[in-house]
Order: sequence, then structure tokens, then C-alpha cells
Amino acid sequence: QVQLVESGGGLVQPGGSLRLSCAASGSIFIRYDMGWYRQAPGKQRELVAAVSSSGSTNYKDSVKGRFTISRDNAKNTVYLQMNSLKPEDTGVYYCNAHQIVGLANYNYWGQGTQVPVSS
Repeated sequence: QVQLVESGGGLVQPGGSLRLSCAASGSIFIRYDMGWYRQAPGKQRELVAAVSSSGSTNYKDSVKGRFTISRDNAKNTVYLQMNSLKPEDTGVYYCNAHQIVGLANYNYWGQGTQVPVSS
């Protein structure tokens, strides 16, 4: 079992920055691939950025060059630095932990944090 707690969301103006944090507990953090997902109003949840257990990263095309995902294994925490925010970045941001062990697929979610981007 993994418990995930997001923080750092809030109202931000277009062009502004925010850093989201996701603190994990309950299992061996370093073994999990971690991701940030976003769900905009009326839309499906989508992957924004991910960092694997080995440290490789990937990003949704629309956030490349603006968002940076990182992980601190000593603190069991994953971060999402968001710069040059746009109104279309608005949504609820969810932290995800994922691990496949043999035939078992482990998937955990945080409760989400709101990020409204508006002037």
C-alpha cells in the first residue's frame, strides 16, 4: 500500500509558476514509477509528466519546456515545477504511483490538488 498526499496547488495568474509536491508513505518509494495527471473540467484525466524508478522522464507535448518533474527518493517525494502557466493548464492535479511486480499491477492515487489558472 502507498499513501499519496499532494500539496502546493492554488489560484495562479497566467504566466505564473507553482510547484506541486506529492509525499508518499507506506511502501518502498524508490521502486515506483511516479506521475502527475491532470483532469480539466468536463474532460478525462490525462498524463502530464512522469518519472520512472530509474529517473527517466516524459512529458505531455503541451507542457514540454514549461513543466519539470523530479523525485527525491530520500524524502519519498515527487515534485512538479510548473512555469509559464496557461489557462488551459487549469485542472485538478493528481499524483500517481505505479509498479508492476510479476502479474500484479499496483496503482495508487492521491486526493488531488486544484490548480486554477486565471486572471
